[in-house]
Amino acid sequence: MDIADIATTEYTEADVGERFGKIRAAFEESNPKAIVITDDGEYAGIVTERQILQSHVEDNTKASAFMRSAPGIDREEDIREVARMLVEGGTMVAPVFSDEDLWGIVTADAILESVLENLDAITVEQIYTDEVLSVNADTTVGRAINLLREHGISRLPVLADDGQLDGIVTTHDLRDVIIRDMDKATVGDRGGDLERILDIPVYDVMNSPVETADREEPVSDAVGRMLHNDYNGLMVTADENDRHVSGVVTKTDVLRALTFTEDEHMDVQITNIDLLDTLARDDVRTDIAGVTDKYRRMQVHHAHVRFQEHKEKLRGTPLIHCQIRLRTNRGQVAGTGEGYGASSAFHVALDKLERNVLEMKGMQSDEEYEGQLLRKLNEI
Repeated sequence: MDIADIATTEYTEADVGERFGKIRAAFEESNPKAIVITDDGEYAGIVTERQILQSHVEDNTKASAFMRSAPGIDREEDIREVARMLVEGGTMVAPVFSDEDLWGIVTADAILESVLENLDAITVEQIYTDEVLSVNADTTVGRAINLLREHGISRLPVLADDGQLDGIVTTHDLRDVIIRDMDKATVGDRGGDLERILDIPVYDVMNSPVETADREEPVSDAVGRMLHNDYNGLMVTADENDRHVSGVVTKTDVLRALTFTEDEHMDVQITNIDLLDTLARDDVRTDIAGVTDKYRRMQVHHAHVRFQEHKEKLRGTPLIHCQIRLRTNRGQVAGTGEGYGASSAFHVALDKLERNVLEMKGMQSDEEYEGQLLRKLNEI
């Protein structure tokens, strides 16, 4: 199936000279997945909900200043490869080209809808992320926005004092409250009104009760609920307690699963691959394999490396956050680190990953020793 079979030629478009205030209003009017920005009719970039959450952008700022790039996709591209490009580009929408002309757009939703019936072959437990960033009801909207933006995520579970799931706040929720309140403000009081919005607690904007997923359910069921409710993800809860958060499963996790291969070499996926400097994909794969080989019983099903750029720079080189996450036959294991430039950040994260892998190996050895000891005691 070519991507043209599921892409659409209908999309919301704006010029690079369009004001931020007008772009923000367009999201309220038609609720698009993204707005395509063009320059004299030629594709220039896209604007998504995350750009709308950039509270420091003034209404008169031109679209060219806050739009972002997205991977260009040929209309005859394979769906599996497009899924990889969306994940590595860190986007849920991308432009589709016919030759060099903008033809339409493709969304993550369209891809997931086209493969939905095949997703019953895997369970949520096989693809979900077990580390979740959370907030409490008193966390301010401004803090929540910063967490979503800094970590490149779309949702934050709101936990009660006892650690139980109390609600959920998403990029979509925050976009809506900012658009609604900003449209009420006049030019003279916009700054003060925005400050008031950022200071309100997430309790006032969160959704409750929360739609959740069970680790044992087929991915097709979870994705079906995401598509039906227009959610980008679901919190995964423990089997015995549907208010205890075990992790999160998102549309991005599902797209990533579509790219898994049965090749002999480790499958490595890199999000925000454009941030790589002196690193190459093969170097990343080789270095990660060098770590996992120290634990012979660990079989890596998939490796995901995510880079995130911070504003801070040192002699022109940006501060980069890197996370390496492995899905293995021994469970999930990760390492994170920061450094100036992708190579530095990757190797700091790799060192942390190695320590965590060796710790996992030690725990397994301890469990085996305890088992041997118990068997000997039972024989006495």
